[in-house]
Amino acid sequence: MNPRNVAFSRTRLTELMVPSYANFGGKVHGGIILSLMDKVAYACASKHAGAYCVTVTVDGVEFLQPVEVGDLLHLDATVHFVGNTSLVVGIKVTTENIKTNNVKHTNNSFFTMVAKDDSGSPVQVPELALSNHKEMRNFVTAIRRSKIRKEAQIKLQRDYDAFIPEEDFALVDKHRGNITFDKNS
Repeated sequence: MNPRNVAFSRTRLTELMVPSYANFGGKVHGGIILSLMDKVAYACASKHAGAYCVTVTVDGVEFLQPVEVGDLLHLDATVHFVGNTSLVVGIKVTTENIKTNNVKHTNNSFFTMVAKDDSGSPVQVPELALSNHKEMRNFVTAIRRSKIRKEAQIKLQRDYDAFIPEEDFALVDKHRGNITFDKNS
């Protein structure tokens, strides 16, 4: 299996934001944007893998600016990392006002995808050929992001398992929690 470079699977999806995508505040629903991000991640990962890909994790979705009805939403996806059967796709989302040509960066995100064969079993993906320092930085950063996510999951599970009501009542009170049960039960 020959390595594939980042440019091979680079994918851009552009969609007009229509009124049916709007929430009650008149802005585009975050769920619409997430769905489009999943779609572009699939297209990018599947092209690199040469196989059907499914979403495993989504990291770093923070909506920096609202998306307006009437804007063009651009989703630019590139493969940042490949494992044996997995790929990390980085997505940059921008909007473009058609009338003013003003472009706003709305968010970045990272989708981890796994390649599957026709029976649904994971399948090996081609290596990623890194052509410059930026591509290498993206590759290394994806490795570090995965390590940090796994460490955070372990720490959160330890904290959950070590829950001590007596010590945590003050923490709940401090953060606007309203305890309505008997603290001694």
